Amino acid sequence: MIRPTLALLLLPLALCAADARKPNILIILADDLGYGDVQAYNPTRGKIPTPSIDQFITESMRFTDGHTSSGVCSPTRYTLLTGRYHWRTRLQTGIVPLWGAPLISPERLTIAKLAKQHGYRTAAIGKWHLGWDWPIPPERAELFKEKPKGAAMASTAHRAVWQEVFSKPIGGGPVTRGFDTYFGTDVPNHPPFCFIENDCTVGIPSAFLPGTLVGNNQASIQGPALAGWTLEPILPALGDRAAAFITESAKKPEPWMLYLPLTSPHTPLSVNEEWKGKSGLNLYADFVMETDALIGRVLRALEQSGSAKDTLVLFTSDNGCAPYVGITDLEKMGHYPSGPLRGAKADAWEGGHRVPFVVRWPGKVAAGRICDQLVQQSDFMATFAEVLGTQLPPNAGEDSISFLPLLKGDIQPVRAHAVSTSISGVPGLRSGEWKYIPAPGSGGWGKGGDQSQPVQLYNLADDLGETRNLAAAMPEKVAEMKILLEKLIADGRSTPGEAQKNDVEVVRFPKAGAPKGKAAKKAK
Repeated sequence: MIRPTLALLLLPLALCAADARKPNILIILADDLGYGDVQAYNPTRGKIPTPSIDQFITESMRFTDGHTSSGVCSPTRYTLLTGRYHWRTRLQTGIVPLWGAPLISPERLTIAKLAKQHGYRTAAIGKWHLGWDWPIPPERAELFKEKPKGAAMASTAHRAVWQEVFSKPIGGGPVTRGFDTYFGTDVPNHPPFCFIENDCTVGIPSAFLPGTLVGNNQASIQGPALAGWTLEPILPALGDRAAAFITESAKKPEPWMLYLPLTSPHTPLSVNEEWKGKSGLNLYADFVMETDALIGRVLRALEQSGSAKDTLVLFTSDNGCAPYVGITDLEKMGHYPSGPLRGAKADAWEGGHRVPFVVRWPGKVAAGRICDQLVQQSDFMATFAEVLGTQLPPNAGEDSISFLPLLKGDIQPVRAHAVSTSISGVPGLRSGEWKYIPAPGSGGWGKGGDQSQPVQLYNLADDLGETRNLAAAMPEKVAEMKILLEKLIADGRSTPGEAQKNDVEVVRFPKAGAPKGKAAKKAK
């Protein structure tokens, strides 16, 4: 009788020892991939084949109510890496501008710093777009930042200042925010048109990017580039580096974290020849297919390294699909990039920030499960902290809630509310099934919305498409949501804990002086 008792006593210890093994962490962040661009999320109105992602989903837990903090790029990335809403910083509208300063403060905890505290090797490969301390001499800043158009030729003065700046280390980037190594293009459609490795450019730009590569959903701004730089090799290079990092890391004793923010299917739609025309739809759809294939390649490298069984993989997107890649044409051909959702990239409506959100963790997360609970990318920080068995300090992850209970099969909500903003800063506040937008319209590039109604209120449980504005009929609920939003702003955090300070004064909505009721009709 003693031996069975001892065995039972030792069993929990054995389980604890097994659970104590730190998983590798792989975060794959697509760029501008819409909720409906993945077949598994949009089986009836999705026409783009995504076999690699769909296979990954069968092995994972798929969240149907997963969100970014913004309908655009930089703010989402800030929130994902820090667990803190971007609108608590200076970036309350838009994105980090060209040659912009770092958005993440040096002292702020990031998921990479958290991992390093627990012995991880960390790497970022891909699009950063969170600012750098570019060593641009003030007296020649105007020359350095010149944005010509057409067949522009770099002068001797241009090449001299580029040589000076790009020969120096660039501060404030990923390797100063918790990542041991970095490789990417920062922003593939913006200068400098070259790769950056750690804190140095790979080569010295010496010419303006040819005007033929600007516009038409290719590069957005003409600026300093390596001679002969083209856009098509960018995505494959990221795949090469990611696969090499995974293969190399498998041979080392430390656990690793790889943050892989892809440059696709965001513009430039630099589709390689083997993928052109494959979708039978348009160039964007071809690029989605190429992106899917690259994700499959990275996951195969993980499997071949022998590390897949010990790796927590998260796949998501930074916001919805961009309207300018041909959404209207795609819809005419039967493909709806936002699926059943209203709006697209930049909007406070669901299509701007409800995104694919998939988690695979062999032996920990049941394969093929679908979870309809509310989660957000801000939750990566608290989830990783719980996985690592640590507590976050009061001034870190202020808007992060662990969804580890959901991964373990719990069906109770972990998050009561969440805020996702438009490109202009208009917040969309979720509280349970309710959604409140304190402005008319989408707050982004989306058309529509009753401009006579200064606020919007939707019940997403029976109106996922946000077609019935209940604000006028339910003023008490509107008032309740307004009070909740103000509290989330004023407290400097949306999680339990001591109040924190926002970096700057947070803009409130509806904005003072905004047209209301009949006045709004006159203002149209």
